[in-house]
Amino acid sequence: MSSSISFRRLSALCRKETLQILRDPSSNIIAFVLPVLLLFIFGYGINFDSKAVHIGLVLEDTSPEARRFANNLYGSPYFQVTTGLTRTELEHAMSAGQVRGFVVVPTDFAEKLKRPMDSAPLQVITDGAEPNTATFVQNYVRGIWNGWLLQRAAERGEMPTAEIGIESRFWYNASAESRNYLIPGSITIIMTVIGTLLTSLVVAREWERGTMEALLASPVTRTELLLSKLLPYYALGIVSLFLCVGVSVFILKVPFRGSLLVLWGIGSLFLASSLGMGLLLSTVLRNQFNAAQAALNAAFLPALMLSGFVYEIRSMPPLIQATTYLIPARYFVTAMQTLFQAGNVWPLLLSSGLFLLLASVFFIGLTALKTRRRLE
Repeated sequence: MSSSISFRRLSALCRKETLQILRDPSSNIIAFVLPVLLLFIFGYGINFDSKAVHIGLVLEDTSPEARRFANNLYGSPYFQVTTGLTRTELEHAMSAGQVRGFVVVPTDFAEKLKRPMDSAPLQVITDGAEPNTATFVQNYVRGIWNGWLLQRAAERGEMPTAEIGIESRFWYNASAESRNYLIPGSITIIMTVIGTLLTSLVVAREWERGTMEALLASPVTRTELLLSKLLPYYALGIVSLFLCVGVSVFILKVPFRGSLLVLWGIGSLFLASSLGMGLLLSTVLRNQFNAAQAALNAAFLPALMLSGFVYEIRSMPPLIQATTYLIPARYFVTAMQTLFQAGNVWPLLLSSGLFLLLASVFFIGLTALKTRRRLE
């Protein structure tokens, strides 16, 4: 039997797969409904921005100066301030989880503030059970305090005591919103799930329905069979990818600074690896339920935990860090975050694309080796 590709047979097989996709509502739900639903969950459900943190305030000094400083705390968009009468009251509130920390303005606050060579200390007590939130409360109270001192000095016509002014500027994510890097990473997780799920069922479905025997009895070659299972789902996946990017940019308002052509190229390589992994599982397991479960465990969990999407890779143990180099999602997260936040940074994009190409060749090649043109 000739191993050359017949484009007539290939087009007929692709048409068959396309008709199955159109007639199967689950494929359309996986490709179009599930990505948007997951994107909204990731976009609105996951947020690392600490805003409206509940803190307490004890004014042991009720002087005008102390109240002016308290007004700055009340006016901050980052805090919801609860006033307490005593420290003990707010300590109990913090133990009960009602506040994440509290600020104490001591009784001698105004007096010490009048002395040029003296300091007027504030006490900031935070809940160490959540170190990130505790650090946030501490730093933002310090920022409000420094801002209030500068404002007070300007109103009194005095020179600010600070000789060096620090002005923070965030590169690539000027607004410092966590959504701007979480959404590109979440697209990676979504496309991992979509890609592996779409193809993890196709070969197993043929075996369960008994149509694989008819295909094996036909003159269809192994290459034609694999391409017919990949090409229609690649088209479905690439449409799903651009749908996710469109929702991210126009609805979730995440800026995209890269090239759509580069996005298509990188996305195609990642889809090829995800589709290849799903097709490999479907070919080996030959059962739709088992293949779907294996796809979720083999693709979704490593992509979520080891891609750098949520957890910083450099903080992982060395062995786990080494393992992340084998996860295609790690490189697609890097590429997507680069395209969204920085644009076409070619050293990062080319290195990520190279690994995704190798992963695609590995999974599709292994699937080809596992595909037999005989019944076992």
